Amino acid sequence: MNLCQNAAVLFSPTTMRSKYSLYYNRSLVQYYYVYAKNMTSQEVAERTAQKNTGLNTLNIVIVILCTIIILENLLVLIAVFRNKKFHSAMFFFIGNLAFSDLLAGSAFIANIFLSGAKTFYLFPVQWFIREGTAFIALAASVFSLLAIAIERYIAITKVKVYGSTKTCRMFLLIGACWVTSILLGGLPILGWNCIDNLPDCSAVLPLYSKKYILCVVTIFSIILLSIVILYVRIYLIVRSSHQEATNSQAYSLLKTVTIVLGVFIMCWLPAFTILLLDSSCRIQLCPILNKAEMFFGFATLNSALNPIIYTLRSKDMRKEFLRVLCCWGVLQSGRPSDRCLVPLKSSSSLEQCTNKHEHQTTPIMQDCTTCV
Repeated sequence: MNLCQNAAVLFSPTTMRSKYSLYYNRSLVQYYYVYAKNMTSQEVAERTAQKNTGLNTLNIVIVILCTIIILENLLVLIAVFRNKKFHSAMFFFIGNLAFSDLLAGSAFIANIFLSGAKTFYLFPVQWFIREGTAFIALAASVFSLLAIAIERYIAITKVKVYGSTKTCRMFLLIGACWVTSILLGGLPILGWNCIDNLPDCSAVLPLYSKKYILCVVTIFSIILLSIVILYVRIYLIVRSSHQEATNSQAYSLLKTVTIVLGVFIMCWLPAFTILLLDSSCRIQLCPILNKAEMFFGFATLNSALNPIIYTLRSKDMRKEFLRVLCCWGVLQSGRPSDRCLVPLKSSSSLEQCTNKHEHQTTPIMQDCTTCV
């Protein structure tokens, strides 16, 4: 049965199949790709014939990048877990960011190996899980950045920052991050998709609704704007402080904020642009939509840079990274590992700030404005 005959059966008014029962029709994915991407019969045949071929150059580069993302974020998680000096709210947020970035790298690798010609052999429910997992992981990474910005803003403006409410606030923010990410990434498989509504199908993600794509871009844009506003507020508060060290600390904070926002915008703006085009332009008029994979791969670079921005600016983190790598080398060589367990002797400025204001009764910005 050809694609047109399949479509007639699937979307006939007399059929009693529900929308969810179509999730297990293997021919549905191929049909929607042909329609959304305006593929010819020859293009379909060529793509199907590539099932047993290897990865192309771009996919190999992305797999290598994702492997680096997994390894460096795993290093961050090990450093936070094994060193009790890092068992504080801010470092737990950094660990949450590292975990979400690690999942993003893992999900993107899985997406690469299940894409190409293999896409046509997936059931719709498998396709939704493949794409939804990547959306959840990347969304969690973005929401983690927002959670860190919120925590920093609260810490610099409120009294008793590290008092009895710190644990509650920390878990609320981390929990909200993951609940929102899972909800956002799971909406298509729950029903917000374009099955039974072909004109609403995305060209980049053919089973996704254009309205859903527009909603995701809008949410991410609001998050970006919120992070900008929070960091501008933090900078203005720090700058208004009259401590002697304020100027140098303010410039250091401004440098960090510039790096964070610059990398975020640099990595995500191309992907946002493609998704906006996808929600408002057909692929015949916007052929660049066929190159969307390249832009999503570039957006994944943000997950590789986050550990550098948020952790390597801490001296203790750098020392702990070296200690973890050194321990790995020691264990591999069979030598005694006693030195691997030696605690750090000095604290970074962030850790000193945390300890100093554990029972603070005045705003933390008056004495400590150091940012990771």
